[in-house]
Amino acid sequence: MFSLPDSQDISILDGDYSVLLVVLSVFIACCASYTALFMNQRIQENGFFPKTFWLVLSSVAMGLGIWSMHFIGMSAFMLPVPMENDPVLTIASILPAIIASYIAFDFANKSQQSAIPYSSIGIVIGIGIASMHYLGMAAMKSEAQFYYKPGLFILSIIIAIVVSMVAMYVFATLQKYMGNQLIKIITAILLGVAISSMHYTGMAAVVFYVEGPLKISNHNHIFHMDLSVIVLVAVGILFIIVGLTGVLERFVDYRLKYYDALTLFPNQRQFEKDTNNLKTIGSLSILQIQDLEKWINQYGYVFGDKVIRAVGKILEDKKLHSCKVYRIEGNRFAIYAFNDQRFEKLKGMMENITSNLNEPIQIDDYAIVINTVCAISSSNNKESVMELLSNNLAVLHDPASTQEKNVIEFNPNIHTYNVDRQIVEDIEKAMVNNELFIVYQPKVQSHTKKVSGLEALVRWEHPENGMISPGIFIPIVEAAGNKIFDLTDWIIEHVCRQISQWLHEDIEFEQVSINIPGSYITSSRLYEVITLNLGKYKVDSKYIELEITETSVVHDIKHAITAINKFREIGLSVALDDFGTGLSSLSYLKRMPISTIKIDKSFVDGISNSEKDFAVLKSIIKLSNSLNLKIVIEGVETEEQYNFIHSMEEAPLIQGYYFSRPLTSKEFVNWTNER
Repeated sequence: MFSLPDSQDISILDGDYSVLLVVLSVFIACCASYTALFMNQRIQENGFFPKTFWLVLSSVAMGLGIWSMHFIGMSAFMLPVPMENDPVLTIASILPAIIASYIAFDFANKSQQSAIPYSSIGIVIGIGIASMHYLGMAAMKSEAQFYYKPGLFILSIIIAIVVSMVAMYVFATLQKYMGNQLIKIITAILLGVAISSMHYTGMAAVVFYVEGPLKISNHNHIFHMDLSVIVLVAVGILFIIVGLTGVLERFVDYRLKYYDALTLFPNQRQFEKDTNNLKTIGSLSILQIQDLEKWINQYGYVFGDKVIRAVGKILEDKKLHSCKVYRIEGNRFAIYAFNDQRFEKLKGMMENITSNLNEPIQIDDYAIVINTVCAISSSNNKESVMELLSNNLAVLHDPASTQEKNVIEFNPNIHTYNVDRQIVEDIEKAMVNNELFIVYQPKVQSHTKKVSGLEALVRWEHPENGMISPGIFIPIVEAAGNKIFDLTDWIIEHVCRQISQWLHEDIEFEQVSINIPGSYITSSRLYEVITLNLGKYKVDSKYIELEITETSVVHDIKHAITAINKFREIGLSVALDDFGTGLSSLSYLKRMPISTIKIDKSFVDGISNSEKDFAVLKSIIKLSNSLNLKIVIEGVETEEQYNFIHSMEEAPLIQGYYFSRPLTSKEFVNWTNER
């Protein structure tokens, strides 16, 4: 194996390389490395497919890529004797490469690594890659024989081990840079060249010879070219599958986030996304299924789902082409028409639908009448769609409306006062009866993906009206004077109690932010409530951050500065929320002793498509960083947005659905444990 036989009649064979195939083999190695880096990113993210799926797929992709590189590389070598290969042994040689890749990915995604595991794992993977190479060499059949030069043989194995250690370092240590496309490409090229160098060092260690007279023939490829073509096609198909799987996961993730699984209509999140800050002359209708709980209690949840599907099908069949239907809550559908001239047609459509629903519908063995109430409103003054939604909900909350079976138009003289008064009255009961609850949305460090804080957000599950959006009840409570102060006090106490519990249970978190409304920041009552609860629950002030908006302090900036200084003196952090949406943002940064700025999502929405938006965002971050302010970017929802922010050297914090929706305390603990 490592020396020539003791014979006088030996002829050494000289081979030639096909330059084209050599270049192709290196290119395949680089593509395999890029795919591995891409796959490794998918393993790190929470998605529809389980992490094990990506781990196996990554291992097969990387293993097949490395194996194909060696296969094509050996096919590039030509000898002046006929050559054949054992197909079974050749294909079997892929197993060490896949196993080595699996070990690499599994190790790279462990939470803790050290120098000793890097070395040991590098040796295991390097031996696996070398085994693949030399098993492939053993598959050759020819009248030519070969032996290995010991020095180069050992060097090739050393190279395989060193390359494996470098790969481990890249996968496990440099993951935070892999969001940058240029760095990912450069890293893939370096890995591809390193893998190729192991192969060609191994090939340089081989000496081919024949015993007896040499029968000269044309130079032949070590492996048949038709088999090489098959390998290339197989590798190409695998890379395509990998790419399509990534696209499929993003599509599935998008559908799960923004579409209702039962009716396949866009959900409330998509409704808010489509209509957020949209000011247009249009019409909105809300159809509410009455007594849905009655059907569920009587026949079960499956029957209730069939009722919802039946209503959804009628809406789909009867809707106008100019309308879009959403399922915004368990028993509510929203139908929006983007043109004021469509109001009468929308109203006629809804009257037709409610008329159909008044007739018995066959579901399973039962003919039932589905009672519904429909509210409709329109605007000639370019009101936001959320205002139209609030108007329609006012109709639905009116007790008289529940007795109607026709389409009810919003009347501000009848409906608005009732719903506002009802919400203000019910909010007090909600605080006493535990109808309110707190959810926490994580703030994640953009480079390390470490959770660096949470924002506390209040939610209301009304016993009769279900979930009421904070976008509806918060403005109404704010307009009711000190009611919003009472609500804020309730939130502060519950957050302090939760922090105390997490500290007792050793749950890792850094800080919880609480939104402080309007003029409450300058009230002495707020200071007393905070200090009282910090002492009551034995919570250090470093765990609390107060969030204020620019517009809440603009009319009383002098007293706001005094109040903020007072809170900073006892160790609280203070964040300026929705930065950039006010009129004097830079002057606030200069005058107010804040510790954090939160950049409004409007600056993030267009960064992937607009160089100007990206430049503005980057300038704000650089300015804030120079002032030693912590930076939080709100509303990050897509991978494109994340990659743009991830490429910034300042490493701001990220808050948005890309990492997590707002979570209950239990969901947050589970989410943290999974990470």
